[in-house]
Amino acid sequence: MASMTIRNLDEGLKQRLRVRAATHGRSMEDEARDILRTALATTEPAARNLAEIIRARLQPVGGVELEIPPREPIRDAPDFDA
Repeated sequence: MASMTIRNLDEGLKQRLRVRAATHGRSMEDEARDILRTALATTEPAARNLAEIIRARLQPVGGVELEIPPREPIRDAPDFDA
């Protein structure tokens, strides 16, 4: 089994780990192992772009058919000198 050293650990974080380990009745090392095991046991969902997220959220509601207005010719630019 591999071992690991964590350097430059914030003193406040170390204290919180110590208290959490004591609360669970185990050593700091065992508590850190459990935290890592729990954090890495869940799989990250595949990254999706915003359009996919919105589409997935609204898909159960159903689509909306929008009327597309007919295209018109481009208007002339306004004349501000007049």
